[in-house]
Amino acid sequence: MSRYDLTDFEWRVIEPLLPNKPRGVPRVDDRRVLNGIFWVLRSGAPWRDLPERYGPRTTCYNRFVRWRRAGVWDRLMDAISAEHDGDIQMIDSTSIRAHQQAATAKKGDQIVVSVSRGGLTTKIHVVVDAQGLPRRLGLTAGQAHDSQIADRLLDHLGQRTIVLADKAYDADRIRELIQEQGATPNIPAKSNRKWKPCFSKRLYRERNLIERFFSKLKHFRRVSTRYDKLADNFLAMVQLASMRLWLRVYESTT
Repeated sequence: MSRYDLTDFEWRVIEPLLPNKPRGVPRVDDRRVLNGIFWVLRSGAPWRDLPERYGPRTTCYNRFVRWRRAGVWDRLMDAISAEHDGDIQMIDSTSIRAHQQAATAKKGDQIVVSVSRGGLTTKIHVVVDAQGLPRRLGLTAGQAHDSQIADRLLDHLGQRTIVLADKAYDADRIRELIQEQGATPNIPAKSNRKWKPCFSKRLYRERNLIERFFSKLKHFRRVSTRYDKLADNFLAMVQLASMRLWLRVYESTT
């Protein structure tokens, strides 16, 4: 058993959430395939280097893509993160270096990579809860402004939620979006803002939790460097890494 494989606890949580097997069609063991996918995610190795114990690499890759297209990873992420602490939520982003092969997709495919003096980059945007665990995820090109995707990530807030964000999110439309949902923005004002809204430095210090999340996320080598050509495949890898972090917290508290 590899140290990257699902524990018995993690498998008990995931198994009921997987698609039902079609009648009369035998399917390669789901746990073995998932362990193969998580091996690639954690090790950062190419699919072609998948150890034989996980079965055919084409089976693991094809199921990873097929379930992504079917929304399986989205549903798993929603189910596993359903017990989030909604009192405080934080939004931020981190830049990821992209391997050259990540920018070689066929014409028309969605890539979401920026080319700059720093090389090829992608940004991961995330909203975490009061435990520093991920709730919502998104991708943009590396040079995109942080506020570009905020409207989509901050449109499911609960009433009385406090949203922590840095100055990059100090825009009237973002503050209004938060307040329209009955939530409260705790965002430091930019120096050129004439009207200075209320701001708690004490609460703002909690944002170190989102930095810790990014640090843990980058332990998954398939996330810390982007090898996937398609943005949807890379985002699915980020989702799987996020689910694994949730499951570890659940296992440690049961």
